Amino acid sequence: MPTLREDPRLNQIALARQAVLAEGTELTEALIGAWVDRAWIVQSWRRCLARGARPDAPVAFEPVSPRAGAHAAEQHGALLAAARPELQRLAAQIAPIRYFALLTDAHGAVIDTAGAIDHRNRATHAIARVGIDLSEQSIGTSAIGAALAERAPVWLHRGEHFFTDTSVYSCAGAPLFGPDGACLGMIDITGVQAPEHPELKHLVAQSARQIEDALLLARAHRLRLYLAWPAGWQVSGGSPGEGLLCLDADGQVIGANTTARQMLPGLHALQTGPVHASELFALPWPSLFDGAAHREARTVPLWSGLRMQVRAERCAPAPAGAVRPAWRSAAAAAPGSLKALESELIHQAVREAGGRVAVAAKALGVSRATMYRRLAAVQRTDG
Repeated sequence: MPTLREDPRLNQIALARQAVLAEGTELTEALIGAWVDRAWIVQSWRRCLARGARPDAPVAFEPVSPRAGAHAAEQHGALLAAARPELQRLAAQIAPIRYFALLTDAHGAVIDTAGAIDHRNRATHAIARVGIDLSEQSIGTSAIGAALAERAPVWLHRGEHFFTDTSVYSCAGAPLFGPDGACLGMIDITGVQAPEHPELKHLVAQSARQIEDALLLARAHRLRLYLAWPAGWQVSGGSPGEGLLCLDADGQVIGANTTARQMLPGLHALQTGPVHASELFALPWPSLFDGAAHREARTVPLWSGLRMQVRAERCAPAPAGAVRPAWRSAAAAAPGSLKALESELIHQAVREAGGRVAVAAKALGVSRATMYRRLAAVQRTDG
């Protein structure tokens, strides 16, 4: 096994730790060049130091509540259901190299584990428990805290952890995003005193994409669109790295995966309000449904002037009890007369659209002029 002097990477880590953690100085120019893509580690170290933590201090892994598993199921049922099949596949793949998988929430608390986990090993048992807090605030620099902070896949060498106690772990992590783009948690691969495998960053990122797609497809939708750029890339439908966008029967966006959000910047607005297909594609949105009949990719114009390959696939109507936009749920639940129902629908749609009447009109499937007339009528009735 190579010594510190024989391994340039470990030598760089040791020098960086000495500069930042022991001496509190800046990295030398040579180290800055070697760590140009690892600045986030130094930033994490500095955050830990600012909280008064010291690298040689013991890390206290607190006991977890007996109800931690039940609480995770209650709070994260949809994520757990989407993630478990992929976690099991991932765990089987990494078992030969003595790594296991963890799933955390957006705060770094473990909500599921998978793989050959030896609870007789204290270091393994410490982190592979549902309910344990593995955030940066709790255990310092790790792939878990880094993936959640950077919102990107990471690989962490043993010596890059802040605390000496956690330097037995080698880990890769990738964040998980929901259909609206909000970070729901992360997936982590960890080995305890195991050979280091930086390539696991790519593997865990691929698993994260699979889980995100499963989360999206679990939502009730009527049309799914597989997206790709035209130049030499054919849309197959469901391939890793492919954009995926789901619509309801009215052309409203139900959700999108990370790749689709990168391809269509307009989808970032999903976190603050509804987005309609007509805001993304420069064509009459019903034609997207018509394209599903051909089951072949076609070139579709975007408002930016670019073009994209899109393959459309129709889906069955939503089953009873499926997740629907809030304004639709309000319509189903609102009691009283037809006018009262219409009033509630309009108010709810406008609230969901953040006050944007044009967006609310698209969500309701009416023209902007019709929406303004109905709003005026509602205000007269309410007054």
